[in-house]
Amino acid sequence: MKSAVETLSPTRVKLIVEVPFDELKPDLDKAYRTIGSQIQIPGFRQGKVPARIIDQRVGRGAVVQEAVNEALPRFFSEAVDTEGIRAIGQPEVDVTAVPLEDGQDLEFTVETDVRPDIELPELEGIAVEVDEVTASDEDIEERLTSLRQRFGTLTPVERAVETGDVLSIDLSAVIDGDEVDNVEGVTYEVGSGNMLDGLDDAVLGVSAGDTKTFTAPLAGGDREGQDAECTVTVQSVKVRELPELDDDFAQLASQFDTLEELRADVATQAEQAKKFEQGVQARDKVLEHLLESTDVPVPDGIVEAEVNSHLEGENRLDDEVHRAEVDESTRKALKGQFLLDALAEKLEISVEQPELIEYLIMSAQQYGMDPNQFAQAIDQQGQVPAMVQEVARRKALAAVLEKAVVTDTAGRTIDLNELVPQAETVDPELEDDESAELETAEVETEDSEESAKA
Repeated sequence: MKSAVETLSPTRVKLIVEVPFDELKPDLDKAYRTIGSQIQIPGFRQGKVPARIIDQRVGRGAVVQEAVNEALPRFFSEAVDTEGIRAIGQPEVDVTAVPLEDGQDLEFTVETDVRPDIELPELEGIAVEVDEVTASDEDIEERLTSLRQRFGTLTPVERAVETGDVLSIDLSAVIDGDEVDNVEGVTYEVGSGNMLDGLDDAVLGVSAGDTKTFTAPLAGGDREGQDAECTVTVQSVKVRELPELDDDFAQLASQFDTLEELRADVATQAEQAKKFEQGVQARDKVLEHLLESTDVPVPDGIVEAEVNSHLEGENRLDDEVHRAEVDESTRKALKGQFLLDALAEKLEISVEQPELIEYLIMSAQQYGMDPNQFAQAIDQQGQVPAMVQEVARRKALAAVLEKAVVTDTAGRTIDLNELVPQAETVDPELEDDESAELETAEVETEDSEESAKA
């Protein structure tokens, strides 16, 4: 097989491929066997029809088409490997010559988007400035309130619903007369805003047993983004009663004996959380610096496919304003992907199995899934290579971040190693959330993961 490549743009190439007849002949023979097993010719057993009879009955062209359709992906893959092309997206194939007679060659061209070659900037000592942060009294009180809520009790009340109440509700959604969702006995805290837009307004002021209707865009599922007529019935109203802040609570909620000791520890953890914010800000600013310092061309075809898929899912294909917003965010996401992939390649980043397992566990937690079930689903969907690639991107960015010079707005140098918690905390779940934010927070690459896979 012969191949040649023509560069159309920094992100698109054209492959010209010539396949000798002898290399295609095994596929032609297979096509004859396949078609022969599907047709019945008087005087011949099924599957034993000679090639010349098949040519007479179904035509040589049909056989060639079967063979070429089967062989094209393999020949394309071989040509890509030979030319060292990193193809992405959906290739456009044009068959220019087919062997309608023995001895003739197969010729075809392929236009495909490719990962761009990226010239990275200097990676040593990137200087970034982050906000000066200190834990305020409000931060400490917020953490204490969160801790109290974990040990609070829910008490039924007979009054109209107020912000902060915890409800048990039945909820249904109808679009064009069709019920698209229906749940019963769902727990919802008024004011949390984690279900449907307009739900808080609908339930405020009603009492247990009351039903209200409102219109809201669905937050998930096949009809995500579409307006639905929603009906909510309040089954019960409860108020969360918090324990008093005293020494007894300190002993209940922590290893400390006094409220003073508990408050001091919470203050330490609040300060640590602020340092995590600095770390996240530093990471984002290093990535921003790399993107601003690097020319990263993006394939228009990949962007268009991703944008159309996104808008189609929201049923907003004709919304030009939103299209422009999605186009911009998609291009930024792809630039981040390509840059971090090039960075991982330059730094020769490898991903060890424990690192992949850790990432899978944290991802499973984000989706509220059992880690084993999540891993099986990822494997069945063929997404393990993409997850390995994402871990490599994160490691590459972390490697550059380690070499960066980070100062705050007050001129103090920030040691990112100090962001690792040293003291015990009264709120380990909160600590885990913050650690995950610094270690695995997104770099705006997830939205376009599928469209930019090799």
